[in-house]
Amino acid sequence: MLKGLAITPPVLGRISIGKVVEKNGKRLPEKDDQFTITSQVQSRDGWLLHPLNEELRNGQDGKLRSIPIRLLFNEPDLNFRADYSLFDRNTGRPLCVGNGETCKRLTKDGIQSLPCPSPDGCSLAQGNACKPYGRLNVVIGDDDPLGSFVFRTTGFNSIRTLAARLQYFSAISGNRLACLPLELRLRGKSSRQSHGTPIFYVDITVRSGMDMAEALQSANKLDAQRQTAGFDQAALDEAAQRGFGNGAFEDSEEDVGVVVEEFFSSPDAASTTPQSEASQTSPSTLAGKLEVLAAQTH
Repeated sequence: MLKGLAITPPVLGRISIGKVVEKNGKRLPEKDDQFTITSQVQSRDGWLLHPLNEELRNGQDGKLRSIPIRLLFNEPDLNFRADYSLFDRNTGRPLCVGNGETCKRLTKDGIQSLPCPSPDGCSLAQGNACKPYGRLNVVIGDDDPLGSFVFRTTGFNSIRTLAARLQYFSAISGNRLACLPLELRLRGKSSRQSHGTPIFYVDITVRSGMDMAEALQSANKLDAQRQTAGFDQAALDEAAQRGFGNGAFEDSEEDVGVVVEEFFSSPDAASTTPQSEASQTSPSTLAGKLEVLAAQTH
């Protein structure tokens, strides 16, 4: 295994709730009120749609707001990784990744492990340069049990909700998270900081048409079938853990440019959206800061 290269789950496509559009000569992120599933092929007009995008849209009145999924791993933190991330907006290179306690930072002397005070207490993060950044890998369909679709977000609501749901589902299923029939669902809310504009974020629930008891029974049945067939879930989780830990930064050079364009655009570009205008205020209370974080992005 090549040292310094993070080995991440194979990706078949992307899941987003927005896109990058060109306005007045600038490429700016534009939010949406539905999911879009794209391939990994990008043209001049944007990402090409994946066949699943149209297939799953049928029967949902033209708006894709729920996606049936399974997860790759039993360990919640392997399916959904969230950290504080700082990217160079000019080169797209990751500069610093931390968890609020420690960070890995690219310096003139190489990558160093340093204390991470979180964005509010870090001089390097001034100007909203460092954000919470999450990546969720999910399986759609049965064609490729190890191939995944990735959802990326810097949204406080999505990160908090996804992290909580995965921990809870893991607990109540007896560590059978990878066997649960789940659904990615789009939800909306508004706050004072969003000025009445809906904020859309991502949640995970049990599959539509099932209650919790049925979902747990299905997970137990699938787990038993996999064990009989020799499917070693624990070894898969261990292999994934080693792969993620093999590199300092998860995103590859091919991905970081897209990530920066969509989530870490320049302050001037970001100011064109109401959510970003709200994020530029400076509330003095903790409640106010949380309102701003929730209003920034999905």
